[in-house]
Amino acid sequence: MPRTPDRLAYINGLRDLADFLDTNPDIPTPEGTLTAYYFPRGTDEEIRARVDHVARLLSAVADEPAQGHYSAGINFGMAEYKAVGLLASSRARWAAIKTIVLDPDPTDPAPDA
Repeated sequence: MPRTPDRLAYINGLRDLADFLDTNPDIPTPEGTLTAYYFPRGTDEEIRARVDHVARLLSAVADEPAQGHYSAGINFGMAEYKAVGLLASSRARWAAIKTIVLDPDPTDPAPDA
């Protein structure tokens, strides 16, 4: 992968964040895992191929645990890198969810009240 300006900016930002937290011990760190996501685009076949390629580079196994996501990742303690393919079924389900409009609760005050 070539060292593009965006790639270098991302890597430098991560290093700057780590250095900042290291030199400012009074600033709390987040609970849980910090995850850097890569979301490939394309057809389901192209997405799977891109995730499979990343999995090979990581010496990992890509899997599809649920909800139409195809992913592979690697952990670095409390940080991880994940390639996540959002397959067509997942994108369609999300689009359907976004179109649901709930009736307003008549007991709620008007927004400008």
